[in-house]
Amino acid sequence: MPTAVISDIHGNIDALDVVLADIDRRKIERVLCLGDIIGYGPDPVACLDRVMERCAFAMMGNHDFAVLFEPTSFNTSAEQAAFWTRRQFEAEPDPELRRKRWEYLGNLSIRRWENGTMLVHASPRRPINEYVFPDDVLTAPGKMEQIFSRFETRCFCGHTHVTGVFTDEPDFYPPADLGGPYLFHDEEKCIVNPGSVGQPRDRDPRSSYAIVYDDGEAGDDGKGGPARVEFVRLEYDVQAVVEKVEQVADLSDFLGQRLLEGR
Repeated sequence: MPTAVISDIHGNIDALDVVLADIDRRKIERVLCLGDIIGYGPDPVACLDRVMERCAFAMMGNHDFAVLFEPTSFNTSAEQAAFWTRRQFEAEPDPELRRKRWEYLGNLSIRRWENGTMLVHASPRRPINEYVFPDDVLTAPGKMEQIFSRFETRCFCGHTHVTGVFTDEPDFYPPADLGGPYLFHDEEKCIVNPGSVGQPRDRDPRSSYAIVYDDGEAGDDGKGGPARVEFVRLEYDVQAVVEKVEQVADLSDFLGQRLLEGR
C-alpha cells in the first residue's frame, strides 16, 4: 500500500483531521510523521493523541524537543508557545495518560531508515534543527553537497514548511514546477519535503502532505506507475484556528494570523 507522509502539524488539530480524512478516503493505511507535532498551535494534546493513534512512527522535531527539554534559539512567541504547550501536557489529571504522552514524546526517533530512505525532521546532517531552504541550492552549494553526502538515495524531511523536492544537481522543484508526481530515479539523489500540515510557509494556506508510491502501486486514479511521490494540498477552516489562538493569552496572535497567508 502507499504511504502518507505528514510533517509540522504544530498543534493544529483542525488541519490534521482534514488531512487524516483525506488519507482515509484514499484508503491509505500507513502514515509516517516527520515531527513538530506540537508547538505554536492551540491543540497540542489532541494532535499528539492523534499521531500516537494513527502513525506508524514519528520523528523528533525541534518544537517537540523544546517542550520536552528547553526551547533554545527560539523567538519570543515560539518560546512562550513551548512553555504553554508543556503546561497543557502537565495539566492532564490522569497520571497514566500523562506518562504515556511524555513517554511517546521522549521516544521520538532522531533518524530512521525505511527501505534505504532516510527520514529526519530537519536535515540529514543535523536532524532536529537544520533548515534546508530552496535558496540554498544557489546560495550554499557547499552546504547542499555535505547534506547530500549523508544519505545514499532518498531523504524525507520537513522543518521549513515548504513543499518540494531537492535534487543533487543541486536544484529545487516546488510542486507547481513538477506538473504532477515526482518520479524517483535510481541515478539521482533527492530530498523530499512534504510541506506542513498545520502551518504552511509557501504562501499557500492549505494543508500539505505527501503520498509515496512504490514501483507499480496504483494512485488515486487506480493506475499504477513507477516509484513516485505525490503532493496533496487541502483546504481547512483556517479562521477557526486563528480564533482559537486568539483565545489563548499565552499564544501570540501572530501565530494565528500567519496561517491566513501561509507564511
